[in-house]
Amino acid sequence: MTSKIIFGSKRLGEVTNSQLQSMLDKYDLGKLLTSSKTEHGAMGQTMFVASTKGNFVLKGNPLYPGQLVEEKFFIDNIDNRTNVKVPKLYIIDDSNDIFGWNYAIIQRLEGKHLNSKELEDNLHVEEKLKIAELIGQALSSMHNWKVNMFGELDTVSLKIVPFEDSYTKWLFSRIMYWLEDAKRFSKITHEDMEWVRSLLTESKEDFNHFCSPTFVMGDFKPRNFLINKDRSGWEVSGVFDFTNAYFADPISDLIKMITYYIDKNEIVPAKHLIDVYFNSLAGKENGKKRLKVHMLHQRVLDWGNAKATKMVTWDDELSFSIWVKKYTDLAETLLE
Repeated sequence: MTSKIIFGSKRLGEVTNSQLQSMLDKYDLGKLLTSSKTEHGAMGQTMFVASTKGNFVLKGNPLYPGQLVEEKFFIDNIDNRTNVKVPKLYIIDDSNDIFGWNYAIIQRLEGKHLNSKELEDNLHVEEKLKIAELIGQALSSMHNWKVNMFGELDTVSLKIVPFEDSYTKWLFSRIMYWLEDAKRFSKITHEDMEWVRSLLTESKEDFNHFCSPTFVMGDFKPRNFLINKDRSGWEVSGVFDFTNAYFADPISDLIKMITYYIDKNEIVPAKHLIDVYFNSLAGKENGKKRLKVHMLHQRVLDWGNAKATKMVTWDDELSFSIWVKKYTDLAETLLE
C-alpha cells in the first residue's frame, strides 16, 4: 500500500479541546495543556498535544485502511531491530466515537529538524559533517532489516506482498508512467524521453542482478527526523512517519538527503554521508547506476508536482533532461 503515490489527504479538520481531553482521559494521559497543528506534518494528519503527563502527536483520519497499523508495525520492528530512535508510544484507537475517525497517539520526540532556520543558520562545518555521519549511520542501521523479497506490506496479514513481475519492471514502469503524466502540465520532449530510456537501459542489468532487498523508509528527509545535541554531542534523536515504507533497494533512501544537500550547495556533507553509509556495505561501485535511476525516479515526481501546482523553484525554461542530469551526475560523482 505505502509504495503508492498519495497526493490527496484526509486532513484532521476542526479538533476541539473537549475532544482532545476525551482522548487523553481514555488512555489516562493527563490533563490537556496546549495543542497545535503541525506545520508540515503528514499531509495535514497530525497535531501536537501537550498534557500534564507528556508531549504527544495525534495522527488521525487515515489516508487508507490499515495506515496506522502498518506504521506501528514498521516502528516496532525498527525499534527492535536497530538502534535508531523511534516513538516508543504508539497507541491506536480504532473507534471513531471521539473524532469521527480512528487515530493514533504517538510519543513526541525531542529535537529540531535539520532544515530548521536555527540549525541551518548556526551549524559549523564540523557539526554539519558530524550530522551527515549520523544520518548515514541511521540509514545503514535501518537497512540492516533484510528480507527475502521485493514488495510492500499487506496491512491485514502484515506479510510482504511481492511486486508484480519484478522490482526492476515495477520501478521502471513507475518512472515512465509519471514521466508521461508530467506531459499534462509541462513540455516533455522526444529528447527527454530518449534520455530517460537510455538511462534505464544502461542500469537494467545492475537492477536485475540486485537481489538483496531491505526495509526502505521511502521518505527519509529533514522533515521526518530530528537532530538534538546533549552533553555527549549530536544525535539523530528520532525518526518518524513511515507511511511510505516498503521493501526494495535501500540506496533509494539516500536520494532525498542527497537532493537536500545539492540544493543547499553542500556537497562535502553529502559526500561524507555517502562514504559513511557505504562504509558498512558492499557494492558501492555497483550502486552508481542504480542511484542515478533512483534520483531520476524522485525528480520525475518532483518535476510533475511542481509543474502541476505552479511551484517551480528552478529556471522554468530548462528542459526536463537538462534539469535532472545535474542531479543524476552529482549523485554518481558522490559514489566515486
